[in-house]
Amino acid sequence: MIMELSWRTSAYTKSDSCVEVADNDPTKVLVRDTKDRDSGTLAFSPSSWSAFVHFAGSIGVITVLS
Repeated sequence: MIMELSWRTSAYTKSDSCVEVADNDPTKVLVRDTKDRDSGTLAFSPSSWSAFVHFAGSIGVITVLS
């Protein structure tokens, strides 16, 4: 069975100049450009994505993604 991806952006997004994240698959987190959704995705392990979000939040780069 293929899982339907649930794409989302930050609650602070006011334009299409950001990325979307699909993290409802327990095996991977996918990231894509909101301006060019068909150009491909980056795939991260959930632990790598969590470490990135924690680091980015700790230096003030992001405040909402998790």
